[in-house]
Parts: sequence; structure tokens; C-alpha cells
Amino acid sequence: MASPTEITPAQLGRLIGTPNAPDLIDVRIDADFADDPRLIPGARRHPFTEIERLVPELFEKPVVVYCQKGFKISQGAAALLRAAGISAETLKGGQFAWRDAGLPLVETGSLPRPDAAGRTVWVTRHRPKIDRIACPWLIRRFVDPLARFLFVEPGQVLNVAEKFGATPFDVEEVFWSHRGDACTFDTMLDEFGLRTEALDRLAVIVRGADTNRHDLAPEAAGLLAASLGLSRMYRDDLAQLEAGMGLYDAFYRWARDATDEGHDWPVTGAPS
Repeated sequence: MASPTEITPAQLGRLIGTPNAPDLIDVRIDADFADDPRLIPGARRHPFTEIERLVPELFEKPVVVYCQKGFKISQGAAALLRAAGISAETLKGGQFAWRDAGLPLVETGSLPRPDAAGRTVWVTRHRPKIDRIACPWLIRRFVDPLARFLFVEPGQVLNVAEKFGATPFDVEEVFWSHRGDACTFDTMLDEFGLRTEALDRLAVIVRGADTNRHDLAPEAAGLLAASLGLSRMYRDDLAQLEAGMGLYDAFYRWARDATDEGHDWPVTGAPS
């Protein structure tokens, strides 16, 4: 049974990928990280000896700190955060317990080099529709919650990437783009090691909407309609991205939790 200051892998797994996910801090020592250089989705690494430096930025959400086994390093770091007024828990059993439960882990070898503030920076074409909203949603919810996204003229994507140290995506002839019949969203799932049942189901919908293959999933037409509607509602691409985050949050929760549920009229089985 977890202590009052612990969260189990199963409990944390239900929060990952949702707006309610905590700030995740990986405080494993370098040797332990070298043995398994993967991160729990949405986590960032930080030295446990400098954990108090994070205090000013950790007041907005609950925090979960984890080390390799969930003992002295993470428990001490979380206790220091709680002493500073942060709502901090540790992951019961640490990264080992998460791994042994078969829960997803992000391949850090695929992560772009972060900027001076520790954030990944991505650049793509302006006026996003589907893939260029779906991919930022995936990155912020499962890879780097602090990621920054730049939307520029199509002909300037590669130039901006070079001059500003950003990673180009969803343009031709770059690493993070379509591969065959698969979308950039699929590429990111593969490269980050995020193939789960729910994300795979969402990927089919994104692929169907982005490539006009509505036969792949009946929900693809709805995603296309909602995406085009958002593009008409917002002139500012970043404002559209923020609105789109909620759209993909809803599709993800459907893909994870509600695919067996239907709706009809008149209501059947209602009490008389």
C-alpha cells in the first residue's frame, strides 16, 4: 500500500497524457540513468542535490519525484520540496516499478537538443490544421511539457530552424515528417517509443483526417471538421494551438476510456 506521500505507477499512469498530469522530476543519479536512459512520459531530469532550485516554478501543479527504486533520493528530494510548500509525492517503486509494469517510457536518444532554458524548440509551417496541432499536443502531453512551437512561412521553416536552433517538423525532407502512408504523428510515436493502444487508436484518426482517408476511422471526418473550424476561428497560430490542446485531450480520453460507449435517442433503460 502506498504511503500518503507516494503515488503508484497505476495511479500516475492514469494522469499521464492529461491536463491533470503532475510535474514529473527524474532525480536518478547519472549512473542509473545511463543504465536505462528513458524517461517516464512528460518527465525532465534534474540533479537531486539541486532540487530546491526548482521551487519557484513548481507551484502551479502537483509534483511527482522519482529515482530508480523510490527510496532515499526521491523521498529526500520530495521532502525538501514539501518543506518549501510544494505538493510533492514520490513514485512508489521508482522507475523500476514503472518499467516493470510495462508502462511507456520515452526514448531520450530521439529528443532534440534543448535550448538554454531546458526546453525543446520546434518549427513548422504556419496555419496548422491537423498534424501540426496533433504533434505539439503529443510533445507537450508526453515528451516535453515546456516545449515551444514556432509557426512560420513554409519557405522559411528550414532557415528558421538553422538560425534559431529549432527542430523542423511536418515539412518535406526532414526527419520528423511523413513516412510513406504514415503521418508525422506516427513518426513521433515510433521515435519516442510511445506506441500504446490509446495513442495508436488516435494515430489512425489523425492519419485519416490528415491524408483525407476517412475510411480509416469514422472519427477522422469529425477531427477534420473540428480542425478546420479551429483554423477559421483563430488568426493567431499559437492561440489555435492552445484551443487545439483541448480538442486532442478529448479525443485521447475517448480513445483511452470511452470507445465502447455509445449514445442514442430516445434514452433506453431510463427509470420510469
